[in-house]
Amino acid sequence: MGLLDSVDWQGKIFKDGAWTAGRGGDYAVVEPATGAELGRMGQATPEDVAEAAASAARAQREWAALPHTARAAVLRRAGDLWQKHAEEISGWNIREVGAVPPVAGFGLHVAAEECYEAAALPARAIGEVLPSEEPRLSMARRMPAGVVAVISPFNMPIILGIRSVAPALALGNAVLLKPDPRTAVTGGALMVRLFEEAGLPPGVLHLLPGGADVGEALITDPNVRVISFTGSTPVGRRIGELAGKHLKRAHLELGGNSALLVLDDADVDAAVNLATWGSFFHQGQICMTTGRHLVADGLYDDFVERLAARAGGLVVGDPAAGEVALGPVIDAGQRDKIHGLVSTSVDQGAKLASGGTYEQLFYRPTVLADIPLTAPAFAEEVFGPVAPVTRVSSVEQAVELAAASEYGLSLGIVTRDAMRGLAVAEQIPTGIVHINDQTVNDEANVPFGGVRASGTGSRFGGAAANIEAFTETRWITMRGEPAHYPL
Repeated sequence: MGLLDSVDWQGKIFKDGAWTAGRGGDYAVVEPATGAELGRMGQATPEDVAEAAASAARAQREWAALPHTARAAVLRRAGDLWQKHAEEISGWNIREVGAVPPVAGFGLHVAAEECYEAAALPARAIGEVLPSEEPRLSMARRMPAGVVAVISPFNMPIILGIRSVAPALALGNAVLLKPDPRTAVTGGALMVRLFEEAGLPPGVLHLLPGGADVGEALITDPNVRVISFTGSTPVGRRIGELAGKHLKRAHLELGGNSALLVLDDADVDAAVNLATWGSFFHQGQICMTTGRHLVADGLYDDFVERLAARAGGLVVGDPAAGEVALGPVIDAGQRDKIHGLVSTSVDQGAKLASGGTYEQLFYRPTVLADIPLTAPAFAEEVFGPVAPVTRVSSVEQAVELAAASEYGLSLGIVTRDAMRGLAVAEQIPTGIVHINDQTVNDEANVPFGGVRASGTGSRFGGAAANIEAFTETRWITMRGEPAHYPL
């Protein structure tokens, strides 16, 4: 039986270990490719958040007190269940999110690996012995933060939710999960059911889809101590400001406008292959998407011609109905934003080498050549299948343009000399660098995140980053006899 077939989840949220009606009513879960209603999801309110946070705080104490092996076992079982329920989960990812099957498969793979990586965290060293000038044992110990709020986006809802949910749970925290309402089944209901089947105790994980008021309630609730947010930079700024006001830690993984540098010694065919994947994978709806192609002058015309030809040959359509390279963008608002950035950039002098059109939510992969540096499709994050290409006369100019962005998430460099590529990368501030690869890469065990407007410098992934993110440090001393003081 499927994860959702065995429970009455329709029109519900998940709170205190049970599927229950949200105070905000319910709403339609819509398939972007067809507009069909796939089901109904419950909608939480701030009152639901308060109740869930109180429940999570109670459950967290018992969960953290379990032997570390018990928590690890739950995470291992969760990792196994992603594959057991692969067909059901992928089906929702394809229909609710608009992911093509390879993207849905990648999401399952990363989700399972995130759980397996997290399963190792409870057995990691959680402290250290410190020297002391007093006759006592002095220690620093990592303790669970308590209740963690995870706010995840629509584009990769499984990966961008589980990468915080799994390590937070493994380290003894309870979690309040707020997925984007547009993808709350893939990014929420399925995940909650999977952990329930894995044996997670009631009250440790809650599902609270909702709007901005629910997000604000999560950040301000006194039971919530850490906020993990993945999404746009403007929203991240507001979350960081509100969290700071309430003296809470906010781990923010935000937007990007990542550059791919094609140096003068690069293989053009290889560069075009990388560029196609980097800009058009998952309709460009990825924070790491290649948003700026900086191509050496001697290769530029050939690069543009070949990239435009590749873009023109890609099949766009319903990923549930047949084999396609690109599915739909998430909704009409996102489509109109993409098209507005493309149209304005063309009006400002960019050459439309391919694409620039759409039918319903299916936006054609688009190549913009000779784009002015001030055009919005070059200067801003598009979050759509758009490849702006700029000619550069030297490596120095490429470095200058790549470093000029307010963002600093991912960077790709294509060159026949890997050491030259590394030397170039060291001049451009980003959290991620790929030499002879495009900008979109992810693995469960790596420190993932950006600098500048791409995030707060914290990292998702890797044991050290996760322990830092989801625990607090406590100083502990012990003496054999009570200390004596001269007062």
